[in-house]
Amino acid sequence: MKKSVFWQLFVVMLLLGSNSQAQSLKDLFNKDNVENIVNTITGKNTASMVGTWSFSGSAIEFESDNLLQAAGGTVAATAAESKLNEQLNKFGITEGKLAFTFNADSTFNARLGTRNMGGTYSYDESTGKVNLKFAKLVGINAKVNCTSSNMDLLFNSDKLLDLITFLSSKSSNTTLQTISSLAESYDGMMLGFALKKE
Repeated sequence: MKKSVFWQLFVVMLLLGSNSQAQSLKDLFNKDNVENIVNTITGKNTASMVGTWSFSGSAIEFESDNLLQAAGGTVAATAAESKLNEQLNKFGITEGKLAFTFNADSTFNARLGTRNMGGTYSYDESTGKVNLKFAKLVGINAKVNCTSSNMDLLFNSDKLLDLITFLSSKSSNTTLQTISSLAESYDGMMLGFALKKE
């Protein structure tokens, strides 16, 4: 039985490793790949959110594999991610400009450029979601995909729009409409931020 599980995990690692363009067996068995596999199999995050996480790009996730296939697979996801990155850049949300710091006492800070906004958060391990409560904004739920060095915060499109307008001093109706129409184009898609641990 244990041998069977080992070989199943090994095959999954090979398949996932080929998708992430692993260069060697060492790359294949690196900590992030192993964590991603455990997260995929168990449906739970194995890493802690505590720490400072910097924006590294946009993140997109389809709520089901069927939706991903119906929307044209990875090509559609790549196109949507590129469009989202472009729109986030218009709000000044670029690499190094946006960061989230999650503290062990359930407080957090979001920094965009020189603006700092704090609040509290609560993480529900059973759903894999975090609720962010800013001082002047009603709580926003986000799905969390987390390893020890990378984290995606994924929102329903309307909640992402609320968060962007709250964080950014630059408010562009055209950009907001573009993000909104992007989400409507791919019903069942979650949008958000890809973050790297500092």
